[in-house]
Formats: sequence, C-alpha cells, structure tokens
Amino acid sequence: MKKILQTALTVIVILINGQSTATRFFYELTYKPNKDSAKLEKEMMVLDIDQNRSLYQSYKNIQIDSIASVMIKESSNTGFPDFKKIGNRRTQFTHQISKRYPIREVLYKDHISMDYYSYRENPELVWKISDEKQKIGTYNAQKAIADFAGRKWIAWFTTEIPFPDGPYKFYGLPGLIVKVGDEAGNYSWELKGNGKIDQIAEASFVEGLMSKTGLFVSKEITKEKFTEKYEQYKKDPLAGMKQMLGQIPSDVKLSDEFSLSKEMRAAEKQMKENLARNNNSIELPGRNK
Repeated sequence: MKKILQTALTVIVILINGQSTATRFFYELTYKPNKDSAKLEKEMMVLDIDQNRSLYQSYKNIQIDSIASVMIKESSNTGFPDFKKIGNRRTQFTHQISKRYPIREVLYKDHISMDYYSYRENPELVWKISDEKQKIGTYNAQKAIADFAGRKWIAWFTTEIPFPDGPYKFYGLPGLIVKVGDEAGNYSWELKGNGKIDQIAEASFVEGLMSKTGLFVSKEITKEKFTEKYEQYKKDPLAGMKQMLGQIPSDVKLSDEFSLSKEMRAAEKQMKENLARNNNSIELPGRNK
C-alpha cells in the first residue's frame, strides 16, 4: 500500500506542476562498445519527463555542460577557460532525443564534428505484449518484444508509472519502460532511480554558445542525410577543424615549438582509433526496422 501511494503521489505532482517541474529518471546503460569484443561498459543516462514532453541524454552531457557554463563565465576574468575542470568526464553518447506528448515521432539531435544536426523519425515500434511479469527493481513489470533497427528488443514496462515512454527511442507501451535490452546483449538500459528537476532545458549552454559564434551549423536534416554526414566524418574526423584553421590569416605566427600539422595528425589518429574501438552502434547500419 505504501508503494502504491508513493507512486500515485509522484505522478500527481508531475501532472499538477506541469512545465514548472519535471522528473528525472536515471537509467544505467550497459553496452558492448566493440562488436568483436565481449567487454561491457556502463554509463548513466537520464530521461527527463514533464507533462508535455521528455528529453533523453547521457548524464555526463549534463555535467559537462554545467561545468562549461561555469568555465566560460570564469574565463571572462581569467582570459582563458580552465579545461582541467572537465576532468575525465567523457561520453560516447553525445546525442539527445526529444519526444512530445502524445508521442508520434522522436527528434534525434547530435553534433558531427563541429556542427549540430537533428532529424525526425517515427521508429515504428510494434510491441508484442506478453503475459510474463516480474519485479524490476521496486516495480511490478510486464514483458514486451519488438524488432527495431536490426535488433530484437525485450522490454519491461510498469503501469505504476503511466507514461508511455522509455530511454533512447523506445516508447509506446502502457507504462514507463523500466528495462530494455537487445536479445544478443549488446545494449541494455535499467531504471535505477528518479528525482525532481526544475524544468527540461530547451538547449544546452554549449550548443547555444556555439550557435552565437556563427561558425557552427545547427540544422534539421533527414536521417539519411545525417547518416551520410556521419560516414563522411568517420573518414575524415577533422574536416571541420581543417576548414576553420584554413581561415586563420597567413601572417599569424605560432610558437616555433608548436607544429600544427603534427598535432593535427596525432589528433586525427587518436579519433580514428576511438571510432574503430567503438564500432557497435545501437542501430545496425542500413536496418531501420
């Protein structure tokens, strides 16, 4: 009875407060970054939900953006941002996924090189709900199965939190998805907790700052075009940086100890190695359903 009352109160508070407050659901993502390796890694993701929409992203994205905001403000006095404050906060998941209620599509946004792009998609998730039930964390959950993007996904949803939503692009079940993973064990999200936040941010501080400079693109395109641009990025990950550096006046002098071409080659090598190590994408290439 206590658990039912807690759940009911959580939902009532969300509905009453509307856009003024939101609930942040924390999902632990366990994933296999390399398709040829059995090694698994973990990262905390968040799904922010209010009365009208949801926003999914890596929790590290939020932390980095918050630190960047402080760094930029402090740099107005010191003259240069202290990048050491970011520390080892790095993520392989820089994308954000928005859903508007009632959900008819998802808006996927990510940066490719120096630019931000987004695309809209209806994942066409056709769930087969099973009679099988089990306890996932503190919630009574029910099983559902769907094929999406070349993988078979097994989800567990709870009607105790009546939002037809879930992490990543998953949605469309009669309750919040508390656990979902593909049958082969490449990716799995599990709800670990929740808390209140003031509101869902429309855009990150870094994205807004970059847009104001006029040097970076922020554009909505098709998913096909997005995939094409990402494939080009993998072949030449520093193309955008090279273009920017090409705009530096020829009379600008650099330190004799600094070799720009050497630094660029080293950075390009490191980026290509990282892309090669993380070659097991959530969605299989060429498989939209």
